[in-house]
Parts: sequence; structure tokens; C-alpha cells
Amino acid sequence: MENGVKVLIVEDEPHALMGLAELISGWGYRTETAGDGIEGWEKALAWDPAIVVTDLKMPRLDGIGLLTRLREEGTGFSSNLAVIVLTAMGSIQLAVEAMKLGAYDFLQKPVDATRLRTILANATRQRETQIELEVARRRLRETGVLGSMVGSSKAMREIFALVEQIAPSNVSVLITGESGTGKELVARTLHDLSPRKAKPFVAVNCAAIPETLIESEIFGHEKGAFTGALERRAGCFELAQGGTLLLDEIGEMPAATQAKLLRVLEERKLRRLGARAEQDVDVRVLAATNRNPAVAVAEGYLRSDLYYRLNVFNIHLPPLREHMEDLAPMAETMLQQMNQKHGRKVSGVAPSILERMQAHDWPGNARELRNTIERAVILCQDGAPLDAGHLPPGFGKSSAPAAQAAGSLVMVPVGTTVDEAERQLILRTLEATEQNKTRAAEILSISLKTLHNKLKEYRQAEEERAD
Repeated sequence: MENGVKVLIVEDEPHALMGLAELISGWGYRTETAGDGIEGWEKALAWDPAIVVTDLKMPRLDGIGLLTRLREEGTGFSSNLAVIVLTAMGSIQLAVEAMKLGAYDFLQKPVDATRLRTILANATRQRETQIELEVARRRLRETGVLGSMVGSSKAMREIFALVEQIAPSNVSVLITGESGTGKELVARTLHDLSPRKAKPFVAVNCAAIPETLIESEIFGHEKGAFTGALERRAGCFELAQGGTLLLDEIGEMPAATQAKLLRVLEERKLRRLGARAEQDVDVRVLAATNRNPAVAVAEGYLRSDLYYRLNVFNIHLPPLREHMEDLAPMAETMLQQMNQKHGRKVSGVAPSILERMQAHDWPGNARELRNTIERAVILCQDGAPLDAGHLPPGFGKSSAPAAQAAGSLVMVPVGTTVDEAERQLILRTLEATEQNKTRAAEILSISLKTLHNKLKEYRQAEEERAD
């Protein structure tokens, strides 16, 4: 059963009108009927329906005339009103004209009940999404908040505007920015403001999955597809069916897997590892990377054809240090979230802690800010505000070593091998950043996964020498 959405049915043939009303009411919609376009127009004004189902050929005022009035005469009907037109076999051209004038969809007579129900359900979901988006826009204008994202700076408002524009569509989006800038938050907001919001949102970090398992994780596998595949397993695409899939750190995905992903995106079909048959997939794919995508393509980390397929729209998130005017509202919002998470009643953020935060360069961006706020909330007494005493020891000093690391030299003697020089550079950079691996990877212009692999190699080499 549906949720009582109001549907006005306009049809000049009494038996057809009665049949449609009974059918649509049986699905849980509230219905009202009219025998021609003039009566339909009058009832639309009085009843304010969410959906109008109208015949095209009627006396006094036909379906095209009714649609034109609903759309153009300034009657107060919003763009959320969905008009579905019914057409006889010989009137397809009229239906096409109706679509150009703003009809949501058309249906040929005799009416296919299954098709009509699907169109009504889709129109209802789209209307709900548009209404929620209007509410989000109003909230954004009043408070600088869109979904879970906060900010009133010029940079963030430009991002909000783009998110609003593309959220209701199915286009792929490539989200870029430094680690911790909120790329997954943007992806979740795109999902929450889309018609897919009731379906799953699945995020997978491509850098965190071993290369031998990533295809199984994304595409799924059949029992016996490889050693250890003891049962059938659905991949991320299947888990996100009807919803949204975020492929984080897309530049760390192996090239062979990127090729298979491109095929799925283009054909909307996938085959589990070890399966014979393909299956249809209906998933909106978003991707994120902390690399410069153009550089990643040039260096071979990201296939150019996959990049162009994903980069229909690009949302670039600036580092926190470039929009510090948003720090105070972000801190207040995070404080509220942490109060709820930990059952606390911290009263606010004192000016003393904000001054210290404004002087920090936030190499970890919004993620570092969230962790700092969470720690402070746990230390703070209920009823008191956060102050500078709740900051971590040495807060604000970590930016200096990082800056020095970015500009200092690592001297190696002549005759040092390239591998050894690389090892010294990595270890010295880690030392300068106080073992902040994310920041070190950014300074070295390598991925976090590559850094972890290098450190693993160094540990294994030391263990072998010790043996």
C-alpha cells in the first residue's frame, strides 16, 4: 500500500474513469475524479493533488490544455506536480508534445496496470525527493547546512550548489580532495538527496583491500571460484542494488579491476567471479581519490577511459586551512554530534579553544577536527564549554615538523642505492611528521597504501637480517 498521496484522474469516458479510480485507490492512493479538462482544472485548484492522470482527447479542455494551465498560468502549483497523460494508439505524437510541455510520463491505452503502478510509484518518489531538496535548500540558506555538511564560505557554498544540482540525477561523480576533507560525507549527501535514498549506500575503500581479493569484494564470487571460496558471496555492486556505491581511493584499484569496472559502468551488467551468466545492476557509482586525477592518469594509476567515465561531474573539496571561516560552525556541529554520541551535555565551544584551532593548519582536515572535538567532549564536564585545556598535548605544534619535512633536505652519500635513498627519505619524512602516515604520504606524493607496503618491506628486511 502507498502512503495516501493524492491523485486526480481526468477522463471523459465514465467506465474508464471509474475503473482507473478503483484501481489506483486499491493501491492506497487518495483519488478524486473529473470528467473533462475544465472540471479537472477546477478540482486541481481546490484539491491540490500531487499527481494528475489525464486523458489527452476530451471535450471543452483537452489534456494538452490542462497540462498547459497547470504548468504556465501561475496558479501556485509547484514543479513537484507530476502529470501523467493517457493516449490512444493514434495519439503518440500528442503524448510526445505533452512530454515537451512538462508531463512526467505517458501511457498508452488500454492501460497496463503494472506499468501505471510503477509510474505512479516513481513519480511519488521523485516528488518526495524534490520536496526534501527544497527543504535542504531552505536550511542551507538559513544555517549554512546541507545534509551533514556545514559551511558558509564561498568555496563550500559552490560545492553545496553543485551537490543540489546533481543529487537527483544518476550521473557518476568524481570527488577529490586531501585525506580527511569529507569526501565520503559528500557522497552520502548525494545519496540522501537522491531518489535512491531508501536503498543502500555502500562505501568500499579500494586501498584497504588486498589486490587478490578486490575483484571478489566488488563483483562477488561463486562457490569454488578460487581457493577459499567456500560459498557464494554477493559483491558491493549487488549489495548496493538500487542505491549508491562509493569507490573510495579509486586510484589504488588494480588496472585489471579498473577494466572490469569500466565494462560494468558501460553495460550495467556484471558477472560474479566463477559465474557463467551476467546479471543486471542498477547502481549509481561515485568515486573518490586524494590524488590529483589528471596526475594519476598520467602516472598510470588510473585508466584514462575509466576517469572520463567517472568524471561526469567533479566535486573538489578544499583543505580546511583554505576555508577556516567554516571552522567555528563545523566545530559547533561536531560538538552536538559528539554530545549525542557519548550522552554528554557540553554547552559550547569557548573563544579560547577557537583561537587555538584557528592557528592550527589541520593537516588531517575535517577528520582531525572531528577527532579533536570528540576527545575534548570526553574530557569536558557536563554543562561547561570546551576550552583550550581540553586540547591534546602539544596541539598546534605538529604543523611545524610537517612544514619542515616538506622543505628540508635528506642527504645521502654518493654510492647509495636508489632503494636505500628511498628508504631514508620515507623514514625521515615519517620522523618529521611525528609518524603521521597520512601527512607523510601527502608530502611524498605517494598513496597511503604504497607507504604501508614500503614500511612492511622494511620491517621484513630487518627481521630477515636479525635472523
